[in-house]
Amino acid sequence: MESSRNENGIGEKELLVVSFGTSYYECRRLTIGAVEETLEKEFPEYAVRRGFTSRRIIERLNKRDGLLIDDTERALKRAEENGVRRLIIQPTHLMHGLEYQKLAEQTKAHMAAFEEIALGEPLLASERDFQAVIEAVTEELAPYDDGKTAVCLMGHGTEDQANQVYEKIQEKLRKAGFHHYYIGTVEAEPGVEDVAKAVKAGNYTRVVLAPFMLVAGDHANNDMAGDEEDSWKSVFFREGYQVLCLLKGLGELEKIRLLFAEHAREAMKSLE
Repeated sequence: MESSRNENGIGEKELLVVSFGTSYYECRRLTIGAVEETLEKEFPEYAVRRGFTSRRIIERLNKRDGLLIDDTERALKRAEENGVRRLIIQPTHLMHGLEYQKLAEQTKAHMAAFEEIALGEPLLASERDFQAVIEAVTEELAPYDDGKTAVCLMGHGTEDQANQVYEKIQEKLRKAGFHHYYIGTVEAEPGVEDVAKAVKAGNYTRVVLAPFMLVAGDHANNDMAGDEEDSWKSVFFREGYQVLCLLKGLGELEKIRLLFAEHAREAMKSLE
C-alpha cells in the first residue's frame, strides 16, 4: 500500500514536496517516494506532504489504482485549512523551467495564508549543483567507462530558455574529462539524431542509455527503451551499436536526494 501523503492533521510546520509525478508505481517508490523519505528523515520536525503537478497522472492513478494525490493547488489549500504556519515547498524539478515558474506563481498567490512560506530551488540552480549532479551521475555510471562505450543521457527538454541547462551539462562533462558522455532531450534540442551524430564521430561499439530525469517513467520506458522505430534504443541499434538501457531515475541516487534536502534547508534558512 502506498500513502498519497495527503493526510490532514499536519501541524504547524509542513514540507510540501512537489513533483510532476509518474504512474509507474515501482519507479515512483524508488524516486519521488525516496526523496520524500529523505526529507522526512532530514527534517523530522516537519510534516512531509506530496503534491503532483500533472493532472493527467493524478487522474490516471485515481481511476486505475484508487490513489488520490493532491495537485499543487489542493495541497496548498489543505495546508491552509489545517492551520499550517510555516510552509516550505520543495520541488523535485530539475530546472527553473515552466513547471517551476508556475509553482513560484502559485506560491506567491498563497503567501497571505501563512505566517512563513518559502520555495526551495530546483535541482540545478547553482554551479555547485551542476558539479554535484555530474559527480553523482558519473559515479553511478562509472562501470561503463571502458573506452568503448558511449553514455547517452536522455533529458526531457523544454521550450523555455531553461533548456540551456542541457548544453551546460554537456560542456561541464567535457571539461571534467567525460568525453564519452552525451546528453539530449525528448521534446527539445538536441534531439536523439543530434546525439547519434555526435556518438558516430567517436570510436564506440556500445551505447548505454540512461534517463537524465528524476523518474524513469513513461519517457524512459517508451521514448528511450521502447521498441518503436523512433525510440533512442532503436535509433542506436540501427546504427550498429550494442545498446544497453538503464531504467534508473536520478531520484534513486542518494547524492541527488541529499541535494534536494540541502535546497529545502536553504529555503528554511531564508526565513530566519
